[in-house]
Amino acid sequence: MRSSGSGSGRNSGRGNPRGTGGGGSSRGTGGGGNPRGTGGSGNPRGTGGGGSQPRSAGGRDDKPKRAGKPRPEERRYDVGPAASHEGPKSGRGNAARGGAKGGPKQGQQRGGRTEPARSREYETRAEERNRDRYAGKPDVKLPKTFPGAEEEGERLQKVLARAGYGSRRSCEELIEQARVEVNGEIVLEQGLRVDPEHDEIKVDGLTVATQSYQFFSLNKPAGVVSTMEDTEGRQCLGDYVTNRETRLFHVGRLDTETEGVILLTNHGELAHRLTHPKYGVKKVYLAHIVGPIPRDLGKRLKDGIQLEDGYAKADHFRVVEQTGKNYLVEVTLHEGRKHIVRRMLAEAGFPVDKLVRVAFGPITLGDQKSGWLRRLSNTEVGMLMQEVDL
Repeated sequence: MRSSGSGSGRNSGRGNPRGTGGGGSSRGTGGGGNPRGTGGSGNPRGTGGGGSQPRSAGGRDDKPKRAGKPRPEERRYDVGPAASHEGPKSGRGNAARGGAKGGPKQGQQRGGRTEPARSREYETRAEERNRDRYAGKPDVKLPKTFPGAEEEGERLQKVLARAGYGSRRSCEELIEQARVEVNGEIVLEQGLRVDPEHDEIKVDGLTVATQSYQFFSLNKPAGVVSTMEDTEGRQCLGDYVTNRETRLFHVGRLDTETEGVILLTNHGELAHRLTHPKYGVKKVYLAHIVGPIPRDLGKRLKDGIQLEDGYAKADHFRVVEQTGKNYLVEVTLHEGRKHIVRRMLAEAGFPVDKLVRVAFGPITLGDQKSGWLRRLSNTEVGMLMQEVDL
């Protein structure tokens, strides 16, 4: 049963979904409550009464349009400091606003005005002017603030570790065992700072090469020239050390047909002393000669053999092996004149068929094969330096 009273209906008390006038009943009959009528109040689509109408009297739709994306011709791509903060958040993006590859470079804004961007040429010239301006001025040394900065030099165990005496812990054990001395004094404390360039450091009485020196022993084969380079294209010593970063040079010479030990290093002072007659570094040679040889041959060599450039004396001579008339003899001397062993034996009446140098000071040939290059150990380097008072 439908109510006939004004304002009474199912939706009594509720607002008209499309109208604001009348009794507010969408289905009421009072007050002209026809749902599709044209008069009375409460008509959801009516034009009469107090209800608001969605369409105008002229029949045009006055409803506000929904905001959507602007058309392409209406979009704005503002660039620069004057650009709107409410510009598009998509589209060309940073490339249009500058600062990315391809985008225009922003100028600097000073005092309310924008200066043009500087070119690379301008920046380069400015940098050159600043460099020239401070070229003659001394560098300002800032105070060192980190702990221990006031102490100069390096820790002793670090220097020993870099020189090849093992890890830092192993070098600390050497110090604890009183085997290390600096400038003639045995070191017992850990962490002592030293200057590797000026302080004399020894381990077990042997000098430590603290600088970046290299020492090698080469068993030179016969036919190799004792030079680092050869203009005639012959095989030379430099062919064995072509892959070294630092330049090495040979200590003394061996003639082309002589084999055996020859030292290579970049320590100039050591090389000079090893070859100087003042220090008397001995070299040991094995020579193959044909006999028979007299018993006084050794005495003659020790007393001296007259050569065209003066007397030459051997420090030691002995027969190592004899097979029939073939003799293998050992000659020790400290001179280094050219072909001196060959000339001495030839002057005594025994030309040399084959000659091998088996020792240079404390460095021996051992089982090193012909043509092999090996790095000297720290002990061997220390013995070499001890030999020449370094």
